[in-house]
Amino acid sequence: MHQTFLRGYNEALVIALARSTPTFERGDVSQATGLTPQAVSKVLGRLLDEGVVAPAGVRRPAIGRAAGVYELVPGSRYAIGAHVTRRGLRLVLTDLAGRVLSVSVTPLPGDFTPAELLDVLAERVGDVRAAFDLGDRLTGVGVGMIGPLDQAAGTVRGAHRLRHWHDVPLAALAHEVLDLPVHVEKDVTAGVTAEAWRRGAAFRDAALIMVESGLGAGLWLGGAAHRGAHTNAGEFGHSVVQLDGPVCACGRHGCLEVVHDRAFEAGDVALAARVLGVGVVNLLQTLDLGHVVLAGTDLLRHGAVYLEAVTSAVRTQVPRADWLTVDVSLSSLGVDAIAAGAAMQVLDARYGVPGLAPRL
Repeated sequence: MHQTFLRGYNEALVIALARSTPTFERGDVSQATGLTPQAVSKVLGRLLDEGVVAPAGVRRPAIGRAAGVYELVPGSRYAIGAHVTRRGLRLVLTDLAGRVLSVSVTPLPGDFTPAELLDVLAERVGDVRAAFDLGDRLTGVGVGMIGPLDQAAGTVRGAHRLRHWHDVPLAALAHEVLDLPVHVEKDVTAGVTAEAWRRGAAFRDAALIMVESGLGAGLWLGGAAHRGAHTNAGEFGHSVVQLDGPVCACGRHGCLEVVHDRAFEAGDVALAARVLGVGVVNLLQTLDLGHVVLAGTDLLRHGAVYLEAVTSAVRTQVPRADWLTVDVSLSSLGVDAIAAGAAMQVLDARYGVPGLAPRL
């Protein structure tokens, strides 16, 4: 068991290095991971046999011996990611480097049922498999889903504003329909995973704030996705900001989501953005984050307004903002962030660090 963990851990470290640089040498692996030259040789041998890394020539320094150079083979493994919203299904195909290779968007019926979603999901996944010669290089399918949900069980516990999604074992049902490994994740947690893949080691304590027919926060704490005791962390939109406010979909009064949405639906985007800024500052005061990423189709349609409002709130409402500095930015993957992150989590399940990577 211990040897299996170490083998997976060491392979994951090399894959992470390979994703972050065009080429690397054995010495780079030793320096980055602390592995002995013998251990590096074994790890590289396994990854070469699997075809996920390949020789990329020889580097001849001015002084010293020539060294073999290696590179990641992005097309050696693929994953499909799905983002389920209250409006439709967005599907992407990514390679082992996390590059988005194809995108499709399919509307879903209003208040859709699990069976309706599974029918569309199976059809779209079939389309991707027919269009790309993936063979056994397709690692699995990740689904970024509306919460609340029990990520460990792959069960949607009661998706807000969807009547038919109470204790639905989505991972098991999708696996049965697709005959592929399936990983179900809360949409915002999938999104923050995608940002972490792209932004590297400096992205250690962060949140992805999503505004898309709802409001949530994906949390990345200490360099890993934070899911909470019941794997349902991220219900950021259901923190109360107005005690006598309107009734929210969750049943409480004055939640951030309903206060924000009232302003947004009335056409006052500037006010909606300021409301979100207040919520973000509350989150920063609780978690002391270094990065806030803004995402979601509704937000990104007014990206400049939201970016300015949240940045201003952080700079003016966080005490000692000169010391408690926070980088606020728009998602680097735009509207594909959640679907891409769901796919990346599938790849992490095989090529991520054990204990931090999700299990399929």
